Amino acid sequence: MSSPAVSLYLDPQIRDWVLFPITLVMILVGILRHYVVLLLQSSPKKLPKAAIREQRALARSQILRATSANSSIPPTFYRSISIHLAAAFDAGTYLKDGPPKGDAPSTPPNPMSDPAAMDGMMAGMKTQMVMMVPQMVIMGWINFFFQGFVLIKLPFPLTLGFKSMLQRGIETPDMDVRWVSSLSWYFLNFFGLNGLYRLILGSDNSAADSSQTMMASPFAGAGGQPGQPQDYVKLFKAEKDNLAFAEGTYSWMGDDVETRLLRKYGKL
Repeated sequence: MSSPAVSLYLDPQIRDWVLFPITLVMILVGILRHYVVLLLQSSPKKLPKAAIREQRALARSQILRATSANSSIPPTFYRSISIHLAAAFDAGTYLKDGPPKGDAPSTPPNPMSDPAAMDGMMAGMKTQMVMMVPQMVIMGWINFFFQGFVLIKLPFPLTLGFKSMLQRGIETPDMDVRWVSSLSWYFLNFFGLNGLYRLILGSDNSAADSSQTMMASPFAGAGGQPGQPQDYVKLFKAEKDNLAFAEGTYSWMGDDVETRLLRKYGKL
C-alpha cells in the first residue's frame, strides 16, 4: 500500500518575517542600484571633428550600398559618389590620424592609450561592481539568517526536474516539488523582477541586468564590443571592396519610367 500524502503547514510568521522581507529588500536594492548607476555615469565627451568625419564617411558609404538596389540616385551621380568614396577610402583621406605612412601595416589601436576607451572601461567596471556587490551581500544575508527555510508553495504542479532549482539548500528528496526554499526564492526574484522594474523605472533601467551581472567581466568590451576602438584602416579597405560589389547590384528606379507609366494608365 502506498503511504498517505504528508501535508506541510507553514507558520504565518515565515511569510511575514522571511518571505516579504526578502522580496521587499530585493526590490528596494534594485531601485537603489538603478539610481547609483545613473549617478556613476559620466557625461559623454565630445568627439573631435576628424573622428566624426571618419564615422560619417563610413556611414555614408553603408547607406549608399544599402540603397543600391532600386536607388533613387541616377547612374551618373551614383557612380561618381561611389568612385569618390572608394578613392578616399583607398587613400585614407577620412582617417582622423591622416593617411598611413608608407607601406607599413597599420597597427590596431590600443585601448589603453585612448582616453575615451579607458573612460568607457572604467565606467563599465564601476557599473558591474554596483551590479554584483549588492547581490553577493543579499545572498550572504539569506544564507546566514534564513538558511533551510521553506517559504512558499507554488499553486501549479511541476515535474521533478525543477526540484533542484526550487529547493536549493534543503536536502529533502521526499518533499513536494512545489515548495520553494529561501535561497531559491532569492534566485526567482533575481530573474523575475525585471518586469516590475520596467513598470516602476521604465524600460531603459539599470535595476536588473541578469546577463551582465552573472557573466560580468571588467574586459567584456574586448572583441568588438562597445568600448573597444575600431580599426578604421581595415574598415575603409573592406568598405572599398563592398562598394565595388554594390555597383553590380545597382539599379535606378527611374529606368524606363516613361514606358511603365504609359502602361500603367493604358496608353501603351
